[in-house]
Amino acid sequence: MLIDIGVDNTNPPQVSRLRRVLMVVLATALAFALGWEIYQGIRTRVRAESRLEQTTDQAAVLAVDVAPPQRAAPTQEVVLPGSTQAFIDSPIYARTNGYLSHWNVDIGARVRKGDLLAEIETPEIDQQLQQSRADLDTATANRDLAETTANRWQFLQQSGSVSKQETDQAVSNLRAQKATVESNNANVHRLEDLQSFEKVYAPFDGVITARNTDIGDLINAGSGTPTRELFHLAAIDKLRLYVAVPEVYSRAAQPGAKASLTLAEFPGQTFTGTLVRNANAIDVASRTLLTEVDVENPTGRLLPGAYVSVHLKLPQVVRSVTVPANALLFRSEGLRVAVVRNGKTVLVPIAIGRDFGSSVEVVSGLSPSEAVVLNPPDSLISGVPVRVNSPKAP
Repeated sequence: MLIDIGVDNTNPPQVSRLRRVLMVVLATALAFALGWEIYQGIRTRVRAESRLEQTTDQAAVLAVDVAPPQRAAPTQEVVLPGSTQAFIDSPIYARTNGYLSHWNVDIGARVRKGDLLAEIETPEIDQQLQQSRADLDTATANRDLAETTANRWQFLQQSGSVSKQETDQAVSNLRAQKATVESNNANVHRLEDLQSFEKVYAPFDGVITARNTDIGDLINAGSGTPTRELFHLAAIDKLRLYVAVPEVYSRAAQPGAKASLTLAEFPGQTFTGTLVRNANAIDVASRTLLTEVDVENPTGRLLPGAYVSVHLKLPQVVRSVTVPANALLFRSEGLRVAVVRNGKTVLVPIAIGRDFGSSVEVVSGLSPSEAVVLNPPDSLISGVPVRVNSPKAP
C-alpha cells in the first residue's frame, strides 16, 4: 500500500530522506515497545519472587492462638476433699483356740471398755490346765520331801552320821525340785491366761462395725492366716481426717487452725474441726502437705468413711487468674506457660492452685494482661518469633 504523505514524488532526494526518517521512527517505536515488554516481564518476575519470599518467611513463623488469663475471685479459703476415719479403728481377734459358744453384740452396737463381746469353748485348754495343776501338786510334794530330806541330812552331818557327799546330793535334789515347782507353776499361769481368753472383751469404747463369726465357728488364735477377725470396733466419739494440702496453700495448714467441714448428706450445715498436726514435709510426688484434722463427734452424726469438703482459711487473700488447661507446659525444670511478648515467646514459670478440669488456677507468675499461647508444641522454647492468629468469630 502506498501512503500519500503529500510529497511531490517528482523530487527523489526528499522522498528518500523522508523514508529514512520514517524507518528511524518505526525502529525507535519497535525498540521502545520491546524494551517496555522486557521491563514489565522483569518487574513481574521480581514481584513474584518477592511475594514468594515473603510468603515463605511468613510460613516459617509459627502461628499461634492466644488468650488472656481470666481474673478469678480473690481466694480467701481453699476447699479440699477428705474422708472421715474413726479415731481408733481396730480388729478384734481371738487369743485362744476353740469353738464360739456365744456372741453378745452385733453391728451397730455401742460398747464400753470391758464389755463382754463373745465366749469361746476351749476343752483342750481346760484339760491341759487341769493336768498342769496336777503336775504342780506332784512337784510341790516332791519339793517338800526333798526339803525334809535335805534338812535331815544336814543335821546328821553335824554328828558325822552321814557323809558330806550324801548331804550335797540331798541339797541339790531340793534345788531341782524347787525349779520343777516353779516351772509347773509358770505353766499353770500360762494356761490360766489362755483360759481367760475364752471371754472376748472390748478394749475401748466404740461401735461394732463388723461381726465375722457365729455360734459354732472354729476359732484360731492370732491375726495371721487362716485366722480372721471376730469383730471390728471403731471409736467414733472423735473422728480424724487426713487432708493433702497443695504446697501453695501450705501456709494455711498450721497446727491449731480451725477447719470448716461440709457434707452432702447435711446440706446447709457446717461442722468444725481443728488441724492438730501436719507432716512438716512436702510430698515430692504430689507436691502436697499431709495434715490431720480432728472433729469432735459426741452424738455420732458423722460416720467414718464419709466424703467431706474441708474448708481452710488462708492467712491472706490470694489473687489469682485462670488459664485453659491446654496452655500448660510440663518441663523438667517445672510447670510453665508460654506468653507472647514483642512478637516472641517467653516461657514463664507459674504456681497453680485449684484444678477446675478444663482450666486451672494460677496463683503466681501471670497477670491478666499477658497473651497466653494455647496448645503450645512441646518443642517450644523462649525467643521463638510467632505470628498471632486473628481471633475466631464466635
